[in-house]
Amino acid sequence: MTLVIDCHGHYTTAPAPHNDWRDAQKAAFKAGHPPPPYPDIPDDLIRESIEANQLRLIRERGADMTIFSPRASAMAHHVGDETVSIEWSRRCNDLIARAVALYPETFIGVCQLPQSPAADLAGSIRELERCVNELGFVGCNLNPDPGGGHFNHPPLTDRYWYPFYEKMVELDVPAMVHVSGSCNPGLHATGAFYIAADTVAFMQFLEGDLFRDFPQLRFIIPHGGGAVPYHWGRYRGLADMLKKPALDSHVMRNVYFDTCVYHQPGVDLLFEVINHRNILFGSEMVGAVRGIDPETGHYFDDTKRYIEALNLTPEIRHAVFEGNARRVFPRLDAQLKERGK
Repeated sequence: MTLVIDCHGHYTTAPAPHNDWRDAQKAAFKAGHPPPPYPDIPDDLIRESIEANQLRLIRERGADMTIFSPRASAMAHHVGDETVSIEWSRRCNDLIARAVALYPETFIGVCQLPQSPAADLAGSIRELERCVNELGFVGCNLNPDPGGGHFNHPPLTDRYWYPFYEKMVELDVPAMVHVSGSCNPGLHATGAFYIAADTVAFMQFLEGDLFRDFPQLRFIIPHGGGAVPYHWGRYRGLADMLKKPALDSHVMRNVYFDTCVYHQPGVDLLFEVINHRNILFGSEMVGAVRGIDPETGHYFDDTKRYIEALNLTPEIRHAVFEGNARRVFPRLDAQLKERGK
């Protein structure tokens, strides 16, 4: 029996005291004061926030497990300084760990990193180590543009990132390439910034030779890979023009796309263009698009329905719903095996 593992879930419904503390932390930084103590959030409040939302939808839609991380749009690495980001990331990751502990059969953790535009990656390396080694997390979300929508950071192939990649390889964890909130008024966060960053990240991988230096690195580019599948011929042609190897060997041994594409034709295209070995089931439910599609009567982000509508072999269906996630997240696979799954 195939497990249905959603590779892309965020705690978008975190309890109000957690979000209120974040507002107070930002206000304190602006005023030059230390932040207030973090509140004592009871387990019942966490249960209430999850059972009415993510857990209910997981059960209604027939999934089994979600790889769960803090709310992406709230990472806001451009806010404050590195000290602010470190404390906020730790609070968010600890909250994820508590949610996982309450529902260990349903959720498994992926961490937010305390990236900050003016900082190096030493703090992010420490937090990744803490979350993997102490909290049992299986991956991380890596923001390629911590400045919040201006793309001033070095490309993902630059040596600036190498110390972090070395730690990823050492810990054997993948990263989802995921930006956060936009402070650029010309880039709507979820409609423009997210999709643009996904596309930019893929092109950076194409232009560079990162995977020659790090053949074991694994990245998930979310939201169906941004614009990449739709323009696959363009990227194949650019690889040829830039004298790079074919994409299958140059990029796609290390890069994966999820299925956070919110209509049937988009998912159809994803599977027509991209090898199923590079596709992981994901929904990002209770995320960017939360409403019901008036054309279908179903939630836009009920992406499992789109996959089930495809004429896939049992082997491909198993790979997309379970096998690929276990291969890309070896620590997830190990934990499931410990449970006899």
